[in-house]
Amino acid sequence: MKLLVVEDHPIVISGCRALFSEDDGVEMVEARTAAAARAAVQSENPDVTVIDINLPDASGLELTREFTAADPNMRIVVFSMSDTPMLAIQAIECGAKSYVSKNGDPFDLRDAVLAVARGESWISDELIQEMALLRAKARGTTALMSDREHLVLRMLARGRSMAEIANEISVSYKTVAADCAMLRTKLGARTSSEMVRIAVELKLV
Repeated sequence: MKLLVVEDHPIVISGCRALFSEDDGVEMVEARTAAAARAAVQSENPDVTVIDINLPDASGLELTREFTAADPNMRIVVFSMSDTPMLAIQAIECGAKSYVSKNGDPFDLRDAVLAVARGESWISDELIQEMALLRAKARGTTALMSDREHLVLRMLARGRSMAEIANEISVSYKTVAADCAMLRTKLGARTSSEMVRIAVELKLV
């Protein structure tokens, strides 16, 4: 198996080499940037590609989307310092077969790569549960919103002020303020900015 690791930190690359050092069937190549990764995919034709989510010249998620758009069968593991379920969901939606947190067990990456090489998907049990809860919360919150509340939330996410929203949808400022107060309650947010952040994370806007 040829494994391409797209990662710009030398220590992480060394760790990956050590992790697969006892696997005789694994040949690891590396790329430090998205540009180098594009060239390596063309020249090396890797069986599995591990992509760091934060690269110096591109987003690892966008690179994943780019690769899988060109080849839907490409087997990609997204590797990140974050263990937030929102990023894992985004990685899978971009076409990755696996999402692995650098904060987890070092052998998680090895398990993920070998599973993806077999044509399987791999995500830790804990993260799967968190992703399911996040999706359930998003569905439940959307169902509880009125059409106007959803409209107000979308406009807030686009940077509109409450006064601008009131003017655009032809209601009073007090009505928009009341909608925002109700939205904060439904989303469990303390401030409007936190409310918008939560809405974006839950893909409600």
